[in-house]
Amino acid sequence: MTEFRPGRFQILPLVIKNLIIINGLVFLAQMTIGRQGFINMDDLFALHTFQSPLFRPWQLITHMFMHGGFEHIFFNMFALWMFGSVLENLWGPKRFLTFYIICGLGAAFSHLIVLYFQTQHLIEAFNSLDPATQQLYKVNFLAKLNEATIGASGAVFGCLAAFGYLFPNTKIYLYFFVPIKAKWFVIIYAAFELYLGIKNSAGDDVAHFAHLGGALVGIILVYFWNKNNRTSFY
Repeated sequence: MTEFRPGRFQILPLVIKNLIIINGLVFLAQMTIGRQGFINMDDLFALHTFQSPLFRPWQLITHMFMHGGFEHIFFNMFALWMFGSVLENLWGPKRFLTFYIICGLGAAFSHLIVLYFQTQHLIEAFNSLDPATQQLYKVNFLAKLNEATIGASGAVFGCLAAFGYLFPNTKIYLYFFVPIKAKWFVIIYAAFELYLGIKNSAGDDVAHFAHLGGALVGIILVYFWNKNNRTSFY
């Protein structure tokens, strides 16, 4: 196998840099304007289920640039830089940006499909109640119906999956100490996400199927893009 050595490798390529800046600015707006009560950014820009009155088509894109806290945005942007920088250097900015957006959309639609069935069950259960009981649970019902989903994790998982496909034997250091090949890291991580998604534990607010959807779309895209390329990367 030939080792991947791009001719003009950039530590912080153009699209990665701008994605990090945009995510940072949106997060700053969430922490300032969003908390002042002038505008409810979650209602307008976070992703909502199709059955929610708060759903808007642009949320399929805008939710990818919002985050729930410093730890959330830090790890997403770190992973985006770590894996996405290699992909952008390999593909160029236009193809990488296309890849990133498509993975984010794939993650969003995967999450919405799962949400649809979960929400439909909730709606049917609520509608089966008598009017007096509905009034007792109306606030909780609407809160559940209008739950928001935010984060770039789905698109980032697409980058991770593509990296694992193209550079399967490259070692990733867990916690900066434990080495593991990229292909095994992706497989183990995906299996763990699937387990957690099926388990659906109470209090688990992570969109596991969005992660899996982004990873699946990433694998499909990179497979077809790389289909006629016989070059093997390490």
